[in-house]
Amino acid sequence: MQSFTKVKTLITPLDKVNVDTDQIVPKQFLKLVQKSGFGKFLFYNWRYDDNEQLKSDFVLNDLKYKNSKILVAGDNFGCGSSREHAVWALQDYGFSVVISTSFADIFYSNCFKNGILPIILDSKTVEKLQQETTEVEVDLKNQIIKTSSQTIPFDIDSHKKKILLEGLDDIAHTLLYEKQISEFEKQSKIPSVL
Repeated sequence: MQSFTKVKTLITPLDKVNVDTDQIVPKQFLKLVQKSGFGKFLFYNWRYDDNEQLKSDFVLNDLKYKNSKILVAGDNFGCGSSREHAVWALQDYGFSVVISTSFADIFYSNCFKNGILPIILDSKTVEKLQQETTEVEVDLKNQIIKTSSQTIPFDIDSHKKKILLEGLDDIAHTLLYEKQISEFEKQSKIPSVL
């Protein structure tokens, strides 16, 4: 996993509430066995019509947001089933930050496990960010969002912050304790199976 420090980009405003994981990546696209390749299916039913043509009225199809790395959504983002594919689709598409007033618990946890920073802010601030038309900077180390007119602090658990800053997935985090694990195994009275 890559380490996360700062992102500076335009915001993609997704003014929808209760966006569930099936809307983020529909179930018919869950056949891939790797984490990559899901970006093209992100918000598929909203991005494409019945003839698989891009819908001009959906925000992700606006070329202005083509390289955006920050998604600002409505309340209760990532609800529904616990599929990790939803986070993979957001990341594969290019998003590294998702901002909302609230997230489903499992989705929120999956973001950290896959290198996406989910930020929870109050509804007034989220609404204001969705109107932002200039680049915005998200600085994880200092826990601030800088817009053209203000600096917005955000909270994050110190352990989750460390994981993102150091780019640690679950395995890499466990390997930080390899020496202690080896020592424990040596001192353990459990007989070896070999």
